[in-house]
Amino acid sequence: MISKACKYGIRATVFVASKAGPGIKLNVKEIAREVDAPEAFTAKILQILNKHRIITSLKGPYGGFFVEDYQLEQPAIHIVNAIDGMAVFRECGLGLNQCSETHPCPMHHKFKAARDLLREVFQKTTIRQLAAEVNQGTSFINNLP
Repeated sequence: MISKACKYGIRATVFVASKAGPGIKLNVKEIAREVDAPEAFTAKILQILNKHRIITSLKGPYGGFFVEDYQLEQPAIHIVNAIDGMAVFRECGLGLNQCSETHPCPMHHKFKAARDLLREVFQKTTIRQLAAEVNQGTSFINNLP
C-alpha cells in the first residue's frame, strides 16, 4: 500500500523526532544507519520531508536535520502525503483503474475497509506519539538488534 520510500520516510522522521532537543541536529549518515536505509535514498527522502516542513534542515558546519516542537504535533499522514500522496488511500487493492462502489473488484469492499482504517490510524497518530514509543523502548524503527 505505502511505498518503501514512504516507510523509510516515516522511520527517518520518527528517529529524528526521537532525538529532538535543543541544539541536536543529525546528519544523513546517522539517520540512514539508524533506519537501515541506503544513504543516498535517505538523503532524497529527507529533502522531500524538509520541503514539506515535516522536518527541518540547516546547512553548514553546524547543520543537520531536526524537528521543531510544532512539527512533532503533525499527524503521520503528512509524511504519507508528502512522499506517496493521498491516492494510496483511494487506489484499488488489485491495481485496477476502474474500481469503485458501482464497479468493484473482488477485493473492493474488504480492501476499502482496511484502507480507510489505515488512513484513520495515520490521521490520528502524531509524530510525537511515535517518537515517544521509540524513546520508551516499546517500539523500534530498524531491523538491527
